[in-house]
Amino acid sequence: MTMVETLPALPGRVLRPAELRAWVRELAARTGLWAPLVRHDTGGRHYASLHRDSDIDVWVLCWNVMDDTGWHDHDISSGAVAVTRGAVREATPRIGGEPVIRVVPAGRAFAFGPDHIHRMSGAVDRSVSLHAYSPPLWRMGQYSISPSGVLRRRAVSYADELRPPAG
Repeated sequence: MTMVETLPALPGRVLRPAELRAWVRELAARTGLWAPLVRHDTGGRHYASLHRDSDIDVWVLCWNVMDDTGWHDHDISSGAVAVTRGAVREATPRIGGEPVIRVVPAGRAFAFGPDHIHRMSGAVDRSVSLHAYSPPLWRMGQYSISPSGVLRRRAVSYADELRPPAG
């Protein structure tokens, strides 16, 4: 008899960042759940919804080094990311300085609150990461900087693909 993998247990409420990190790490170990959604043949960053309910939203993201989300936030949602293959790059902005950049390799996870602004990209081709948001994403903020240096935020739907703004 074959065992069917199931999602890690959920508490039936919105999760805090540390809880999300622990949960997404447990999910990362259950490859049978997310591996069928992995694709690197789409000509760009591939993402697929793995699970969504009233408390959590879970996505599988497939990266190459050319893929870039642009600067964004997750509105009222906290989040956690577990890197399962390769590595991803996360940049966080600094006023008056270069962004803080870290490379997160496979086997590592991180979490953040709704106040976190970042930009993600693939650090290695064919990388895979799992992203969990609680409460579920409905909208995000996409940031751009005008030629005169003015920072602007535009609300976008959670279903829209994030990428650097044109122009």
